[in-house]
Amino acid sequence: MVKEFTDANFKEEAIEASKQKSVLVDFFAPWCAPCKMQGPIIDELAGEIGDKAVIGKLNTENSQQTASNLGVMSIPTLILFKDGEAKETLVGLQTKEGLLDLIKKYSV
Repeated sequence: MVKEFTDANFKEEAIEASKQKSVLVDFFAPWCAPCKMQGPIIDELAGEIGDKAVIGKLNTENSQQTASNLGVMSIPTLILFKDGEAKETLVGLQTKEGLLDLIKKYSV
């Protein structure tokens, strides 16, 4: 299941969760064409990963503060969090295989 992150819940539900397992966040906007292509890949990934990692999305239109704090300048941007901090940032459309590899790299 894909988690919906916002400015209000990001610290508690993404950063804190990353202290237990990897958290991959897709920063997107509804009007962004590459984001629309990334969305189904994220949904599929979440179904395959199950509870091994947290997969989530953050709408940058509604949660501009979090995106700004993390230096998100282009969308889609995907950031993998582990141990309470951002470990890797990917900008642009990503493949499911590439994202699986990234999550495995940080999973115990």
